[in-house]
Amino acid sequence: MNLSDRQLLTAIFGCIDNTSLNSTDSPASIAAFCQHSLSLSLPNSPNPHVASVCVYPSLVPAAVKALQGSDISVASVAAAFPSAQAPLSSKLLEVQYALDNGADEIDIVLSLGLFLAGELSQVSDEIASIKDLCGSHVLKVILETSALPSPDLISKASDLAIAAGADFLKTSTGKIPGGATPEAAELMLKSIKNYYQKTKKLVGFKASGGISSPEQALLYASLAQNILGPQYIDKHYFRIGASRLTNSLFDFLTK
Repeated sequence: MNLSDRQLLTAIFGCIDNTSLNSTDSPASIAAFCQHSLSLSLPNSPNPHVASVCVYPSLVPAAVKALQGSDISVASVAAAFPSAQAPLSSKLLEVQYALDNGADEIDIVLSLGLFLAGELSQVSDEIASIKDLCGSHVLKVILETSALPSPDLISKASDLAIAAGADFLKTSTGKIPGGATPEAAELMLKSIKNYYQKTKKLVGFKASGGISSPEQALLYASLAQNILGPQYIDKHYFRIGASRLTNSLFDFLTK
């Protein structure tokens, strides 16, 4: 691996959403997870820690307390993650709970059933309503690309989510087979580029689902760089959702 790859991997580390979404998670285990995230600090890096810790809404208070005063944000999945199968009123209540308890960022799933049924206005309105609730807080919209059966549908879902107010497009929940793929990522990044060329507003991209090695992380960052430029590899625009990657990348960079 050459020097430029190592520099890029150092930047990637500061763009990780370190994720714990287990049914066995508890306030105590999340507090420990946050302390471990804080302990992984890269020397001589402008962003020495991961970008965020991502947890379920009920565990946001524990994460906020553990990370108070740090440079690590608290992200929360919400709005009936991972299926999105709930009334909008319930989704909004869950998002509001996470925000009220200190979440900085919200990750939701695009309503796939409605989208595939052609109810595009309803899907768009849901995202817009949630973004209105989030205000200046970051909203990431998960497309669950492995459940979208064609490239055209991935591009269509990307364009819809961006137009409805998504701050980030995210590939996958990690909860169904498939996860992130370079092919889907390229389509999403091209939608982001097209939107930027029209509006000069830059939407972020998050690769998530099965990314566990530095080599995989490098693939997605290189793809994003090639389409949107080297300045895009910044936590304000680029994220990788990971649980296993964090430790392996930290070990690689500090060995």
